[in-house]
Parts: sequence; structure tokens; C-alpha cells
Amino acid sequence: MSDPIAVEVAYALPEKQRIEKLTVPKGTSALEAVERANLGRFFDELPEPSAMKLGVFGKAVPPTHELSDGERVEIYRDLLIDPKAVRRARAEKAKAERAES
Repeated sequence: MSDPIAVEVAYALPEKQRIEKLTVPKGTSALEAVERANLGRFFDELPEPSAMKLGVFGKAVPPTHELSDGERVEIYRDLLIDPKAVRRARAEKAKAERAES
């Protein structure tokens, strides 16, 4: 292995999280690291790697993103609830609570 680098691959559900530490060759892509991490053995609901949305430290990256030493690849899940709907419901609840007091 020429010029190995250390990276992490992370996936999280509300009730379960996993971070796999890997040593990969320099030039490894985000998608290649995800495939090597093989997180599907812990999470049945993981999509195929080619369909995953990926990021590095909270910033979306393409699957071809070349990793640097120390980076953490994050596998993102689709949102189940529209964030605008959640904020609207929270604001309506707060308004109702203020009206009651």
C-alpha cells in the first residue's frame, strides 16, 4: 500500500451509530472508503453504495471525492419529515402555549 492514510466512515440512526476506522491508500475516493467499511453488516437499511449521499465533516461531496488523511466520510439519510413543516408546527405550538398563559 503506497502512502496509506487514516480515514473514518460514519453512519447514524437515532438509536444506533457506527464509525469504522480504515487505513486506505492515498487517492481513495469517498465511495471506495464506504465500500471498504462494509457498514451493511450493521445496518440492513443502507442503500447500495452507488445510491448513497455522502459528505465529509458535514459538507456534501461527490462519491469521487479524493480523501485526505484524517477525513471522516458521512453517509447521509433522507429526511423523513419536511424541516419547514417541523418549524411551522413548533411555532404554532409555541403560539398556542403563549395564548393559554
